[in-house]
Amino acid sequence: MIKGFRQIAVLTVISRILGMARDMAFAYFFGRGDLFDAWAIAFKIPNLSRRIFGEGAAASSFIPVYSHHLENNPKQAGRLANTIVTAVFLILTVVVIVSWLGIWGYMQIGAHLEETRRMLKLTSIMLPYMVMICSVAILGGILNSHRHFAMPALAPVVLNILLITALVVSGKMMGWPKERMIYFTAWAVLAVGVGQVLLLMIPMKRYGVMIRPDWDIHSEGVRKILAMMGPMILGLTATQINTLADDIIAKCLSGSAGKGDTFVLLGHTLRYPVWAGTVSGLFYAQRLYQFPLGVLGISLATAIYPVLSRNAAQKNYEELLQTIRRGICGALFIALPATAGMILIGRPLMRVIFQRGEFTAVDTQQTAMILYFYSAGLCGYFCQQIITRVFYSIGQPKAPAMTAVLAVAVNVGLNLTLIWPMGAAGLALSTAFCSYVQVLILLALLRRQLGRQILSGWGSSVLKTTFGTAGLILVGIGGLHLMRNFPDTTVWDLVRVGILVLVCGGVFLLISWLSGNEMLSLLTGKMIGRSARQRSEG
Repeated sequence: MIKGFRQIAVLTVISRILGMARDMAFAYFFGRGDLFDAWAIAFKIPNLSRRIFGEGAAASSFIPVYSHHLENNPKQAGRLANTIVTAVFLILTVVVIVSWLGIWGYMQIGAHLEETRRMLKLTSIMLPYMVMICSVAILGGILNSHRHFAMPALAPVVLNILLITALVVSGKMMGWPKERMIYFTAWAVLAVGVGQVLLLMIPMKRYGVMIRPDWDIHSEGVRKILAMMGPMILGLTATQINTLADDIIAKCLSGSAGKGDTFVLLGHTLRYPVWAGTVSGLFYAQRLYQFPLGVLGISLATAIYPVLSRNAAQKNYEELLQTIRRGICGALFIALPATAGMILIGRPLMRVIFQRGEFTAVDTQQTAMILYFYSAGLCGYFCQQIITRVFYSIGQPKAPAMTAVLAVAVNVGLNLTLIWPMGAAGLALSTAFCSYVQVLILLALLRRQLGRQILSGWGSSVLKTTFGTAGLILVGIGGLHLMRNFPDTTVWDLVRVGILVLVCGGVFLLISWLSGNEMLSLLTGKMIGRSARQRSEG
């Protein structure tokens, strides 16, 4: 588990750094406004399918079934892989075609504002990426089942490199207007999808896997995957669905030059609670708080899931409980200091990364506030990824789905309530709060399913992590106070961020080492404590 986690995390760090460079380019060329609002929503729709399939339903329902077949019937495992790839490709192709027809129909009768038509056009261009990226997700699940993590983790690098290239070529080299740039970049997304599929096909032959069309749709394995996939779509993607709900509600309730600053509801004239550019602000804040989640949270969950599935398949419940404990304690070991760090350095970090070109100081101030509230939910986001996979490994996918439906419903209600007094920050607070709602309910259900011992053994590790985070916070506050007179320039903000990350991170690691926090093994690869050897074998 630890080796897989570190391998995925290292490659994901490279991808996320390039992803941050990509978002810096978007901020430089487009800033916050109607144009990037349209891109953010249009890209999030097919990109949500990546979260659902790449980090969620398809891969998570596929891996335990495919792993079981590999152990007992490798030939049937090959047919299963081919059938699922074929089914996903065909089903999503139909979804894309139906969506195109729906968009075309709406543009004919209901899309009168130019900003709405632009968003729908961009969505239409990027929708086929859904088919490609979800096929990539299944291919990644096959490779992960063979303990090959490198290529699936490397695939997002292709996305970031090509999008950065598209922005630089169209914006700097060609000097195109922003409208033309945004459409050119949308077409580049499709080229990305082709490149990612080819990338994952390369190592397949090494494991004796030959992907070809197949339709063994009535086999027991396929039925089991499809039965699990529906609930998993909701269970693993509650946060992603909530952030999409944030964007849609912000878009609908944003005033603009085209819509004006008021609207009529049930005969009453109301002022829009937010203005155009709010969706862009949500996008940039989401990219920052999702950096530690994507680099470490998803990496940990991806690495631990095959271990959980193997423990459950072997009915080794003692080891399953140990794996759950290590997974959740490991998630908190990463998420607690990440939360504190993101809040401490949020504003200077925002200035360093985004404040240039079309992204102004006012944009930084408003987006940083959104970031603080999103970051408050990091522990919830991390634990969601671990706990939901526990339910899937033991064949109980309905509980995460039911709690996700509840979390989404609560989030929408809170969004519509908090956006009026708090603006976009209220949307972020709602998403963070709902992540904890889902986690607490799932823990209670898991305790009922596996017994009270599910919560045993957590106290020492969580206490040590909390103690280390407290030390990080104190040092961080002191550091910010000492640097309070530094100028508010990019160079000095970079100095602030660099010093705080190094010093506060060092303090946290030192306290973790001195206190004997075994979760430090996620970074060092060496277990701490008397049971180190036994645990590392798990």
